[in-house]
Parts: sequence; C-alpha cells; structure tokens
Amino acid sequence: MSLFSDLEQDKIAAAIANAEKATSGEIRIAIDKHCTVDPFERATEYFAQLDMDKTSQRNGVLIYLAHADHKFAIIGDLGINRLVPEDFWETTKIAMTAHFAKGDLAEGIIAGVALAGEKLALYFPPQMGDINELPNDIVYMDHQEKK
Repeated sequence: MSLFSDLEQDKIAAAIANAEKATSGEIRIAIDKHCTVDPFERATEYFAQLDMDKTSQRNGVLIYLAHADHKFAIIGDLGINRLVPEDFWETTKIAMTAHFAKGDLAEGIIAGVALAGEKLALYFPPQMGDINELPNDIVYMDHQEKK
C-alpha cells in the first residue's frame, strides 16, 4: 500500500503546480520510509541527486519526509536561502507539524508547499518563457534503512 492515496498524490502534485504558477522556483517532495541519519543530511543528499541544485536561478525547494521514523526536513537552494528570513524553514516546519500531529501527512506537505510557494513567488516571480524545470510528482526514494 502506498503512503498516499491516488487522490492525495494528485492533491500534492496539484499544490506544487499551483505554487509554481506564481514563481520561477521549483518544489519537490522526496519520501523515504526510514532515515537513520539527520534528515537534513539525507535531504541534502537527495537535493543533489534530484538535480535540484541545477535550476537556473538556484531557487529549488525540497521537502523530505521519512514517514516511518517521523522525520522530515525542508531545504532550499542558495538563491532562495539568501533571501528568506532566517527562521523561514523552521516556521514552515512548525506549520507542517501541526498537520502531521493529526495524522494528516498529505495536508502537512501541502501546507509546506503553499508556504514555500508564497516565498518563491515573492522573491522569484515567473520569468518570460519560464519552463517547469523539474517534475511535480512525489519521488519515492525507498531508502529502506532499518533502525
């Protein structure tokens, strides 16, 4: 059984597409079952693996979730990180955690996507001829570590 239903996956992909309509930035979701290392470290590894550091304006955002271990991280590339307030990613995580605590992973991710999209739109409005540089689907990394 998948972590998300087809409807939830569609809602998450639609939230990403909707957020990206207002920005040249890119948002991706990477999912693992387990993560025995620091989730920020794993997210950083996946950020590079998914070519998120190759966007033209260095404005990619990755939301990483290791669902079985209840760990997650949000990271942005150099372009967005130098513009958002210092506590932005932490406040975004708090908003997401409120949904996660109720057992609603999909809505938590959608909340994170919406908040990241708002900041991306503020600092990186759509450019003439802007293209979607990265897919909007959820990436299941399947890093099946055991505790």
